[in-house]
Amino acid sequence: MLTYIKPIIKDFIPPIFFKAYQQIRCSHYGLFGNYPSWEAAMKDAVGYDSDVIINQVRDSLLKVKEGKAIGEKDSCLFEKIQYSWPVLAGLLRIASIKGNKLSVLDFGGSLGSYYYQLRHFLSDLDELRWSIVEQEKFVRCGQELFENNQLKFYYDIETCLIEENPDVILFSGVIQYLPYPYGFLENLVKYNFEYIIFDRTPFIEGGQERLTVQKVHPSIYEASMPAYFFNQDKFLSYLEKFYDLLVEFESQDRVNIPSQFKGFIFKKQQ
Repeated sequence: MLTYIKPIIKDFIPPIFFKAYQQIRCSHYGLFGNYPSWEAAMKDAVGYDSDVIINQVRDSLLKVKEGKAIGEKDSCLFEKIQYSWPVLAGLLRIASIKGNKLSVLDFGGSLGSYYYQLRHFLSDLDELRWSIVEQEKFVRCGQELFENNQLKFYYDIETCLIEENPDVILFSGVIQYLPYPYGFLENLVKYNFEYIIFDRTPFIEGGQERLTVQKVHPSIYEASMPAYFFNQDKFLSYLEKFYDLLVEFESQDRVNIPSQFKGFIFKKQQ
């Protein structure tokens, strides 16, 4: 059992990974600092009130579920969805290879934000399974209010794999919020997922990695948390021994630190 990943989901990952960077209106909010360790960064991070956040996200996504809103990001409702077309194309390609069927493990997927964004594009599939691994409170809320015959919630990857056989694991704006991202990647490859998709992953300009503290604008929610900016070559080196890189693409995020957000689609080597 790969128990390394379990406490990460439970204790460290912020429950929402879409930070609505474009909504940051003040220089007091954004990403700051260059910390030597996660522990040092945590001293300047006040954390977040997960009950407040989950209630905001729950209420917003219930409106989406009920057809009263188009989509949700960061608990904020919006009228027009900004799709990640490379991710959607990758998922549809995998579904085509799998006989018009698709099973996704959405790691850190909130209460189904990505699922609700893409469900109309995936509605013609013969079979869709969308599994979310999240924090305990989100899993309980998801199981109570959002689960259906396609959407399921799990506390960790191991539990999900007992019940599901995902074709692909998806990380959208997640990996930078883990305290030990490279240890996570080392363990991730041991699960032997056929496909891995990363989206909205930050890479620093100049190559020198940087650990910051992100201060979220209070119009979204009161929170601050450590966030990494990676060296791209180092990041890819943890995967390239086991996976072939099919696609590299740019993500839409922009922040106050010189960086580029990117995505990747990997296929396991034969």
